[in-house]
Amino acid sequence: MSTYQDYQKQIAELQAKAEAARRTEVSEAKAKIQAIMNEYGLTVADISGSAKQTPKAPRKPVEVKYKDEATGDTWTGRGRAPKWLAGKDKDDYLIR
Repeated sequence: MSTYQDYQKQIAELQAKAEAARRTEVSEAKAKIQAIMNEYGLTVADISGSAKQTPKAPRKPVEVKYKDEATGDTWTGRGRAPKWLAGKDKDDYLIR
């Protein structure tokens, strides 16, 4: 019957073997990738696509549609209605 220490030793040995296998597989994968990149004349920028992406245009702010004249609170009409407008007629606060 094996002891706890025997199992820990086996675990350590297996982890070392797994790490060695991983290093070998990673180096082989890198070599394959490098060969393909050389064959097709690719660069890292070609693969990542970062050089070809166009930046998005900044969004312009949404105009305010509703305003409470008493407090100065405003709402664009998008999303959940604010608490100051709850139970009230929105048309009364519509900016014209």
